[in-house]
Amino acid sequence: MERPPVPQEPAPVERPSAPRRRDPGSPQSRKSGSPARPLGIQRRLSPGRTAAAAALRRLGTPYAWGGGSGGGPTRGGFDCSGLALHAWSKAGVRLAHYTGSQFRQGRRVPFSRLRAGDLVFFGGGSGDPTHVGVYLKDGTMVHAPKTGDVVRTVDFADSPYYRARYRGAVRPSVR
Repeated sequence: MERPPVPQEPAPVERPSAPRRRDPGSPQSRKSGSPARPLGIQRRLSPGRTAAAAALRRLGTPYAWGGGSGGGPTRGGFDCSGLALHAWSKAGVRLAHYTGSQFRQGRRVPFSRLRAGDLVFFGGGSGDPTHVGVYLKDGTMVHAPKTGDVVRTVDFADSPYYRARYRGAVRPSVR
């Protein structure tokens, strides 16, 4: 004699306005066919995403001309190239503390191929660029703008000021 089927609970309804947080190792959060990872082991970020995350952790830090090192803020904060070198140091890449040098430390990337962590450069006419930011996504960067300001994000692709001064982008080399 066969057992009657056991009634199953209906699946919970997920509402877009209140997404559930899931454990990264749970079967519900993996794409189908992905191998299971033991709990507590997270997927490693790409070097660019590591750099972008490091720069974002410095939001609100004061601007300080000449400030910034691999270890963090110096002279009371970061300047633009100091923030970039700090962010990329967290991904294991050494950059010079000068925007013009950073412009030559990696592979050029067209705007259409920008990825998180790429360095975006502005200003300087035909000489070295005068400003650098760390690309996040969707035309946004995190940067240390100027004296009296703090590390912040800006949608540079939608800004007439930054669009007019855009010089290009570089993806630093991981060695």
